[in-house]
Amino acid sequence: MSHYRDIIKAPIITEKSADLAQNKNTITFSVDVRANKTQIKQAVEKIFDVKVESVNTINVKPKKKRVGRYAGKTNRVKKAIVKLSEGSSIELN
Repeated sequence: MSHYRDIIKAPIITEKSADLAQNKNTITFSVDVRANKTQIKQAVEKIFDVKVESVNTINVKPKKKRVGRYAGKTNRVKKAIVKLSEGSSIELN
């Protein structure tokens, strides 16, 4: 991956991730499936200018879907749960 913005795709904004962000200073991102924890940590620190304490990752497997007679699968996704150190924060709107 050549650039930090290729690693971090988008923030994941759900009720659970909003609760984590508010109470535990943790942000959830959708990231590239080939990215490792070190690359994710460096990308978040460079893009948002914050200090990252830890990174946890989750690989979400594709689900089977069908539309009429056509069957397929959804895309696989990797989520990163990034815990920020004390005094650091990211404002997501």
